[in-house]
Amino acid sequence: MTIQLGSIWQINWRGARRVAIALTESDEQGEAQFIMLKPNANLEDMNVEQIVYDKTYTLPADQVEGFLAQGSSRLLEAILRKRVLLETTRHYRIKHARKPPFTPGRPISYGGRFYDEREVLNLVDSSLDFWLTGGKYVECFERELASFLGVRYALVTNSGSSANLLAFMALTSPMLKDRRIRKGDEVVTVAASFPTTVNPIVQFGAVPVFVDIDPETYNIDVSRLEAALSPKTRAVMIAHTMGNPFDLKRVRDFCDKHRLWLIEDNCDALGSKYFYDGQWRFTGTVGHIGTSSFYPPHHITMGEGGAVYTNDPRLKRAVESFRDWGRDCWCASGKDNTCGRRFSQKFGELPEGYDHKYVYTHFGYNLKITDMQAAVGCAQLQKLPDIIEARKRNWRMLYDGLLPLTHLFRLPRATSNSDPSWFGFLLTVRDNAPFTREEIVRHLEGKGIQTRMLFAGNLLRQPLFDEMRSSGQGYRVVGDLTHTDEVMNRSFWLGVYPGLGADEITFIVEEIRRFALSKN
Repeated sequence: MTIQLGSIWQINWRGARRVAIALTESDEQGEAQFIMLKPNANLEDMNVEQIVYDKTYTLPADQVEGFLAQGSSRLLEAILRKRVLLETTRHYRIKHARKPPFTPGRPISYGGRFYDEREVLNLVDSSLDFWLTGGKYVECFERELASFLGVRYALVTNSGSSANLLAFMALTSPMLKDRRIRKGDEVVTVAASFPTTVNPIVQFGAVPVFVDIDPETYNIDVSRLEAALSPKTRAVMIAHTMGNPFDLKRVRDFCDKHRLWLIEDNCDALGSKYFYDGQWRFTGTVGHIGTSSFYPPHHITMGEGGAVYTNDPRLKRAVESFRDWGRDCWCASGKDNTCGRRFSQKFGELPEGYDHKYVYTHFGYNLKITDMQAAVGCAQLQKLPDIIEARKRNWRMLYDGLLPLTHLFRLPRATSNSDPSWFGFLLTVRDNAPFTREEIVRHLEGKGIQTRMLFAGNLLRQPLFDEMRSSGQGYRVVGDLTHTDEVMNRSFWLGVYPGLGADEITFIVEEIRRFALSKN
């Protein structure tokens, strides 16, 4: 007797007759592996809910009494998928779920992945489909992110840096006509930032105009905006530092007054809120375009990934085009003729009816993500509210614990009218402290507590600007960058991500206090 994969049999199991499905073909001894059906299973309309998944059984031929039916390939695939996911859950609980209690000396990371079995299950489920480009999970993530933020459009990309690039390049699109940014135009920004907030400005050939930051919030000093304005100014592109919103009211009013674009680099601030025009709004949604990063230390992660979001349909089209090779077509991967006019339009000097899928309106890129990355992101979005609250809680514990040391450190302060979803806890060593930033950082790192600088410190002091100066490529500085240099020389930050518990936060506070006491 030959047993085929997916065949349904009546078997003799412990003296009782049961129905089972073969998960393997019979071997040379006539044995095969079976999975049981629940009693009274309907063979004519069988589905995965009728399967008992707890165990499989290898049965000899003499226990297999009679052939009943051949299961469909769709049913068998569903059964095997469910078994794979069941074993994935078990693997997660052995490999990833067991976290020993904190003990001093164990490294305390500034950030990292925060996940459970749902992310792993989504990732494996997506891999079984083997749809390697964007698919159902990308569509789900874009829809759910837009819903969470309260915007019309969200488009995923392969990193937060790419998100910033796409956001800026969208403003150079010919679709914007007289409002498009052109080479030589100026964009107001800050030097106390991550490089890829500023890089797209320079890479395109526009001119960054740097202003200093406020020493309390570490965000742009809005009192300098008017001084930064010139007839060439076209946009403001700045980040919400460490998740702390910049003064969105002042900045947006400035942009509206002078007909400027506003790009909110929201990569460190997903979930932060700002009270704007009588209502709480998520950061990233007040400007014309917002961006996010999903690199592991950020609020949610896909491993690598980012997003651009907007309420403007023109900007959505431009971002989508630049992301997808610069094409004019907006068909999703694997779909054709969404517009219904694929072979009936005229573009440029192309022949009439040239295939719309191969018409290009921008000098674009390929910055898409895979469905497997988006699958992880979909699970992450479900726990985002809890992630935000955990970050706030850890930040508050650090703040309360270090409040007695304000004579030695300047502690961070939330911007007025804001509710930050903190990325990290930023400290500045005061100039009269009996120790330097380097000394406290070395002490903490020696205790296994990771620290980080405020990204580039002052971008203008970085080697990349040596090349700009030598090449004569333009940039402007408005006033001085005193507080930017102060951050470069005396500031550092600590993690607040949800993977840190009360024991880790307490240990960080105790080590900072112990160090400070030793220097008095």
